Amino acid sequence: MYITCLDLEGVLVPEIWIAFSKASGIPELSRTTRDEPDYDKLMKWRLGILKEHGLGLKEIQETIATIDPIPGAKEFLDELRSITQVIIISDTFEQFASPLMKKLGWPTIFCNSLEVADNGEITGFKMRCEKSKYTTVKALQSIGYETIASGDSYNDLGMINASKAGFLFKSTDQIKADNPNLEAFETYDELLAAIKRAMV
Repeated sequence: MYITCLDLEGVLVPEIWIAFSKASGIPELSRTTRDEPDYDKLMKWRLGILKEHGLGLKEIQETIATIDPIPGAKEFLDELRSITQVIIISDTFEQFASPLMKKLGWPTIFCNSLEVADNGEITGFKMRCEKSKYTTVKALQSIGYETIASGDSYNDLGMINASKAGFLFKSTDQIKADNPNLEAFETYDELLAAIKRAMV
């Protein structure tokens, strides 16, 4: 029995923080897990910038409302879900992900949550568990599933390497160079074919 575990941002939808960086005119917010492997450090840094500029959840959600899935993502997901169970495992937050899940046809997502004050200021964040992608894949394996995983960033490597098969997708040249053992793909057709091969 297989479950395919996919990252969200950069794989199925554009990076939320990059879109918000452009919308807000704050270039520092374009930094993502492709650049900073330590997610806790990255998020605390982001929250500091938001506070400095007086920006909160409402402004980010307004940007998210304008984001559409990467072309072909929904069709890829629909076809993949017709042949295997799929869970999106993301370090994003429920308050960000919900409108994007609607556009993707409501797939299952495991993610985190933001702590938001009454005035809309994001005061903190609550991670579902430590090393959530790796931990989730290991938990799925412990209840009898074989996992196949794919993502684009440093924080996806744990779940990719822990799975029966794992692939980089739309990743950076640096991450691909650092992980020559991992197959890397740029199109959904290639990724779908690789997942099907891994299930044989």
